[in-house]
Amino acid sequence: MVITKIIDDGVRIVMENIPHVQSVSIGIWVRTGSANENEKTSGISHFIEHMMFKGTEKRTAKGLAEAADRIGGQMNAFTGKEATCYHIKTLASNVDEACDILLDMFLNSVFDKNEMNKERKVIIEEMKMTEDSPDEDAHETSVMQIFQGSPLERPIIGTRTSLKGINRALMMDFRHEQYTKDSIVVSVAGNIDEDHICSIFEGKFRDFKAKKEKPVFGERNYKPVFRVKTRDIEQSHISIMTPGVSLDSQDYYAVTLLSAILGGSMSSRLFQNIREERGLAYTVFSCGGSYSRTGYFNVYAGVSHDKVKETIGAIRDEFEILAADGVTEDELHMAKQQMKASNIFGQENIGSRMMIQGKFMTILDRTFSQDEFIKNVDAVTTDDIKRVSGLITDMKNYCGTVVTDKKFDLRGFMQK
Repeated sequence: MVITKIIDDGVRIVMENIPHVQSVSIGIWVRTGSANENEKTSGISHFIEHMMFKGTEKRTAKGLAEAADRIGGQMNAFTGKEATCYHIKTLASNVDEACDILLDMFLNSVFDKNEMNKERKVIIEEMKMTEDSPDEDAHETSVMQIFQGSPLERPIIGTRTSLKGINRALMMDFRHEQYTKDSIVVSVAGNIDEDHICSIFEGKFRDFKAKKEKPVFGERNYKPVFRVKTRDIEQSHISIMTPGVSLDSQDYYAVTLLSAILGGSMSSRLFQNIREERGLAYTVFSCGGSYSRTGYFNVYAGVSHDKVKETIGAIRDEFEILAADGVTEDELHMAKQQMKASNIFGQENIGSRMMIQGKFMTILDRTFSQDEFIKNVDAVTTDDIKRVSGLITDMKNYCGTVVTDKKFDLRGFMQK
């Protein structure tokens, strides 16, 4: 059972006691990310996340790592477009020490200028890693294209130009404005005592600003954008995207199931046609990305340079078949079983349970039960799939990125 309590005039604590395990996963979430930034501060949320590990008033960076190791803890963090999370997993008997480490980072990080300059270089290296991974580069470029003109357009990692301009004062101002009580969620799952967890965190956030405004996702005139990036590589990487659905959309489950049928497994249509029958790609799949107000639908394939147009044509063929014929009851049944199994497998991991409750409370202001998930999956019909297929089957509504060995007219080919 998930319990939610409010402390410090606005901070929410989401707790799920799981008595049969011997571990605990703790996350401090903040409703802030690249969607809260502007051109000047692009990448600052991710930069702050890195700096939280660089030392506090009582622990050095090495001291933080050693403190986690002493309790057998696994500590990490991540930044997204709408949320940042700092988390640690350890034995249930070490919950007090784990919370102390996490709170020390969150409350007392010093943001040393010398450490900032070193970490700036580390983030540049992180950028290079993405740029050196053409599949990731294709995906990230398509994400920027699909959200062009909205707060979600900016890359989470920022740009080289924006990173150079981020100093300690700008970082501290951003943190003060964005890390507010109404934006902070503590999510805990495992063998815990809920009252004890509340007593650990009670009063720790009292000095934070009370509230902030949420980013505004206004209406925008979406137009497909195309980019071909040339490199000396052995394989071409295709990423095409079209606008999708939000996390709380009534169509979320239907679109997710449709994605599974189209390209979510080895039995999916794209895999069977493009890999197994035509031998065009080793990797081909479809997936979705959903946020609080919007989302995207993506198809990716890695192919030989001379097979790019043929592969895009094969994807178009699958879209046309789907639009004309819909899906079968058997395909939908299999997709539902895959989706429910994936959720249930994840829920058997306390880290996943902490993550899903933290994410939903931070982004959508509510918790999320497994029963609700299964009910929503089971409720989807083939008629629902037919209806939402119109969202993803028009190739002319897709933007596209191809990382390949030479330029070609991607717009002309996809828009024909």
